[in-house]
Amino acid sequence: MDTADRTPSVTGGGRGRPRAGARGQTASMADVARLAGVSSQTVSRVSNGYAGVTEETRQQVLAAMKELGYRPNSAARALKRGEFRTIGVITFSLSTTGNVRTLEAIANSAAHEGYAVTLLPVAVPTQDEVRGAFTRLEELAVDAVIVIMEVHLLDAATIALPPHVQVVVVDSDAGDRYNVVDTDQAGGSRAAVRHLLGLGHGTVWHLGGPEGSFAAQRRADAWHAALVEAGRTPPPLLRGDWSAESGYRTGLELAAREDCTAVFVANDQMALGLLRALHERGRRVPEDVSVIGFDDIPEASSFLPPLTTLHQDFAEVGRLCVKNVLRKMRHEGAERGTTLVPTRLVVRESTAPPPSQA
Repeated sequence: MDTADRTPSVTGGGRGRPRAGARGQTASMADVARLAGVSSQTVSRVSNGYAGVTEETRQQVLAAMKELGYRPNSAARALKRGEFRTIGVITFSLSTTGNVRTLEAIANSAAHEGYAVTLLPVAVPTQDEVRGAFTRLEELAVDAVIVIMEVHLLDAATIALPPHVQVVVVDSDAGDRYNVVDTDQAGGSRAAVRHLLGLGHGTVWHLGGPEGSFAAQRRADAWHAALVEAGRTPPPLLRGDWSAESGYRTGLELAAREDCTAVFVANDQMALGLLRALHERGRRVPEDVSVIGFDDIPEASSFLPPLTTLHQDFAEVGRLCVKNVLRKMRHEGAERGTTLVPTRLVVRESTAPPPSQA
């Protein structure tokens, strides 16, 4: 216990009382100890959250810290513990729904575990930029790195990630070299195709994401495979760039095709643009064309009509990223390979049987 460390409490403004807020002065641990009437060791235990301190003493030390404006030296504590309690996050885009919501989930999960997050956006997704990002993160003193991937960069043989930095990757095909956490892209896409075929549509068109995106490719591959397995002829693959504008442009093309009665869109933002284009061209949704998205963004239920979509559990992806990287840091046997988070089909008013069966 801390009682052996107690010294007579300083309650007045006597000669031994440290002055708070003096110009150019920074309170030290010894200052806090003198004001609280305890030893520096007790202050250290309170600062680091260790046991062996009574609640009364802990509150007294915290009050002294507040009065003096004392801030623990996190760098010194990191050196003593051998860790910085900081997780670095490299991401290539903060404009996509998936990346932003995954980042939010990682930050929340890390905070719950007592870790901070250092974000390093990479403007241009090249191998040199990835290497530079890891170098900068090492300089910023992080214990581990979570990489939110949008392109096939970790697959390249020339990428050599620092061996002493623990790495977890989101949304990429890193093989067995790294631990990967990902949404079940293929399972969600197959569910979308099965839903539309089950309504009676002869085939399903697909507006995919940009080339180079792992998520877009997985969704497109699964769409194609699901149609072939069902004995249907896949239409030509169409591509957008995740934006509502690209969905609108593609929607204008599809609106002119009477043989298009069902569209699986690779994300909800492009689906929003496609809905607008179909409306402007007089194609009713879902009476003439059924539309299904992917993500289940908060606004999806407010689309006109409300959008049928695949729900991604971003919170679970973030939680698993932090869990896995902490297990690797603690040498608790985190395995390489991919952890898939299931999707869930959310059926709303944008899908229905085709006109011939209505």
